[in-house]
Amino acid sequence: MAENVQLINCSFPSEALLYLAYMPFVKGGGLFLRTNHVYPLGKELQLSLKLINEVEPYQINARVVWITPKCSQGNKPTGIGVQFIGENSRYLCNKIETYLAGMLKSTQLTDTI
Repeated sequence: MAENVQLINCSFPSEALLYLAYMPFVKGGGLFLRTNHVYPLGKELQLSLKLINEVEPYQINARVVWITPKCSQGNKPTGIGVQFIGENSRYLCNKIETYLAGMLKSTQLTDTI
């Protein structure tokens, strides 16, 4: 990963917020991050990701794979979807799916679909 990688701090303090952001259809796992900042597709980022009640954030590399612009159809929030990349990606994806175990088959809409 390049030296000029931007660090983004993000927090998901509840299962409901994590569910809205989780992107299970992204290979290796991913999250939607609400932001007004414009990132190009393919941009690599570093996330400092705090989940639910965990004290220490996870450090994970990510790549922008989804963009929802302002004023998108369906009143979806503005932001980016990131794909986890690197050695910790599978572990983090499994951790998120453990938190969301009872919600993954829900028909409730998310921030992306």
